[in-house]
Amino acid sequence: MKSWPKIEGTLTDYVDSNWLREPPLRRRLREETAKMPGAGMQISAHQGQQIGLLARAVGVRRAVEVGTFTGYSSLCIAEALPADGKLWCCDVSTDWTKVARRYWKEAGVDGRIELTIGPARDTLDWLLAQGLTGQLDLAFIDADKENYDTYYERCLKLVRPGGLILADNVLWDGSVADPADVDADTKAIRALNAKLKSDERVDLVLFAVGDGMTCALKR
Repeated sequence: MKSWPKIEGTLTDYVDSNWLREPPLRRRLREETAKMPGAGMQISAHQGQQIGLLARAVGVRRAVEVGTFTGYSSLCIAEALPADGKLWCCDVSTDWTKVARRYWKEAGVDGRIELTIGPARDTLDWLLAQGLTGQLDLAFIDADKENYDTYYERCLKLVRPGGLILADNVLWDGSVADPADVDADTKAIRALNAKLKSDERVDLVLFAVGDGMTCALKR
């Protein structure tokens, strides 16, 4: 059986030089965020490029993001939207999202984004109450892990058949495969991973990029 090479060392440099496309604005945002407390919550440039491509592939017009942080992922989604598209962002921090707002404005996509500060569960319930069930093309989940299942179920209602739900950190730095790790976050991610394996409402794939990103296509 063929053994596939790990993407590390010089192979990482090769991959980045041949496939990674990170515009200067995104790079500045990533570098600014890297100096902030909690910088580890930021997605990688590779994930951002992947999210943007997937958003374009499904013809994204309306999307929701659960967990915005400093705005890298939302920038990737918003840039894929048409001029009249809409991205609803959920976060609990005005400090982190102040950085996001600066970059959204500089990119010229701030008019496509509606940010709500508060519990994401409430914002998702509000979107459902507005009649947006089955109306969204894409959902990206990257927030508190203990509520991942709650966010998934609500996003599944919001996304149309043929739409995508993306969930970040599903490998949790390898902790999900360690039975001795019974941390609440680890258990929540592990439970969602197991649930998705048999969830016949979606087609499923794992992208082993960054800290692992699940891509669920709603049937």
